[in-house]
Amino acid sequence: MVRTNSMDLELGFQLPHFEMLNANSLKNEYFNSHNLDNRHLLLMFICAHCPFVKYIENQIFILSKEIENKVQTVAISSNDIVTHPSDSPKNLKLQAQTQGWSFPYLYDENQNFAKKLKAACTPDFYLFSNEGDGDFLLYYHGQLDDSRPGNNIPLSGKDLRSAVKDLNQDNSYPSNQMPSLGCNIKWTPGKEPSWFK
Repeated sequence: MVRTNSMDLELGFQLPHFEMLNANSLKNEYFNSHNLDNRHLLLMFICAHCPFVKYIENQIFILSKEIENKVQTVAISSNDIVTHPSDSPKNLKLQAQTQGWSFPYLYDENQNFAKKLKAACTPDFYLFSNEGDGDFLLYYHGQLDDSRPGNNIPLSGKDLRSAVKDLNQDNSYPSNQMPSLGCNIKWTPGKEPSWFK
């Protein structure tokens, strides 16, 4: 495990089109950006094995339910499953079922989507504003809160909750966007992005 901070991505960045396997579906259906609805979007890179993700699994459940009237949630795992089979779609589905997650949980098999968003760690949170006509623009990219495994700070989700509140009130970008911290994304050997090398 390599402790890794999230990377900077310009606010206002437009969400690119995507289509990936939804591990949290009944018949292994594919989910794409056209399936998104008229709510804002919380997109998070997570996985099944990372202790930083396991630490916040219940907080993810609570937050996704709390914001679902105005913000849709989509999770993505981009980890290489040859080197880390515990993050296979089968295990992602089991994780989602165990935690009661009802949102799409996508498997980024070729890791291209993670690279487009400069995703670096799990967890890594991206909050997009829905501008209409299928356009989603990056509003917040950062941590859930200051809590980490072992630092004795209680989980609250305060940073992400505050960003959601600001977005729903049509406020400007939050000024305090602290990077997330977690396990590095498990890139396919030899295909690591430039910011990881």
